[in-house]
Amino acid sequence: MTPAELIATVEGTWPPARTFREGPWLLRDGQGGGQRVSAATAEGPVGPRDLAAMEAAQAALGQAALVMVRPGDEALDALLAAAGYRVKDPVIGYAAPAEAMALPLKPATAIPHWPPLAMTCDLWAEGGIGPCRVAVMYRAAGPKTAIIARLGDTPAGAAFVAIHDGVAMLHAIEVSARHRRQGAARKMMAAAAAWAAEQGAATLALVVTEANAPARALYSSLGMAPVGQYHYRLKDREAAP
Repeated sequence: MTPAELIATVEGTWPPARTFREGPWLLRDGQGGGQRVSAATAEGPVGPRDLAAMEAAQAALGQAALVMVRPGDEALDALLAAAGYRVKDPVIGYAAPAEAMALPLKPATAIPHWPPLAMTCDLWAEGGIGPCRVAVMYRAAGPKTAIIARLGDTPAGAAFVAIHDGVAMLHAIEVSARHRRQGAARKMMAAAAAWAAEQGAATLALVVTEANAPARALYSSLGMAPVGQYHYRLKDREAAP
């Protein structure tokens, strides 16, 4: 899986409400669905004057001046840095063969289902994944499922998986605070991999912030390997032009 394929899969499985062009920019209307669906990307050379147009377009959407910086965007990265945009949330993508991760599970320990159950949405809400982000899940066009993990008789974690071009992408992984470090995340990832393989997806992938060392350690322990990186740059409201 290449870095470009990673980014395309993220876009395909966690889509904005709409996209449109503004000069060299591709703008995304995220409607509160998070920075992945609200960040602008450069689809051509960007100059200082283009930043003002992007900032105005983002403001018109009620969004911050947020830009995704991908591999190959080094000139853009330097321009944004010089204009006072700070780095935000460097991200690493991980991937592994789905079949290799599809470990056997006891019945009812991690259950794929769609649409998401109320208890699944409650678990997401507990971690800050509210209705606007759930709406993003409904917009995903390919095969998709929610997963709920149980520890005993208690709902413990929730996740979302969707497929784009043969790659299953795992999003919105949330484990209840009182059930962390008890295996719920592993159960959900195994269930996600099994569901993905059943749907014909060869690869299971996800993205995680570089700073999330515990999650990265978990993914590595499951045989997932880094496949790409990107980061965002954000212009703070108080930053000088």
